[in-house]
Amino acid sequence: MTNWTVAVADAARSPLNREYNAEMISRYWGRPANDAEIDAYERDEQDHDVPVFLVASRDGNDVGCLGMRFLDNGVGELTRMFVRVPHRGQGAASALLAAMEEEAKARGITTLRLDTRKDLVEARSLYAKHGYVEIAPYNAAEYSDHWFEKRLTVARPAAMS
Repeated sequence: MTNWTVAVADAARSPLNREYNAEMISRYWGRPANDAEIDAYERDEQDHDVPVFLVASRDGNDVGCLGMRFLDNGVGELTRMFVRVPHRGQGAASALLAAMEEEAKARGITTLRLDTRKDLVEARSLYAKHGYVEIAPYNAAEYSDHWFEKRLTVARPAAMS
């Protein structure tokens, strides 16, 4: 297993965001996205409310990201999961998920949710592998086909004897 460094970063300054957008557009349309499409998405449709953004790196190179926004009642929503192609299958996404779950618990989040599309088969498999279960839709996201949730457990202090 490869060791990953995961740290909080500025979503607006990360080039991983543009790469994520390009891949999501390309996979949806089944063809490469062009700069005008990516620019339009970033201007008009991109999630601008991602207050927690983590980046996974190895050897000083950023290779993946994951964001979280806050919903009501102790619920966080995962978004913008992305790992650059040469680094997929090496544990970066799992490291990002584990780090975000810890970050969520530290911020009082008790449940994580996310939505994803039917064409993102690898993402659905990743979330299921890490204990996320499919739930009924919790939002009306235009491009979503699947919704997942995971209840987070908070470690209890050891009992004093």
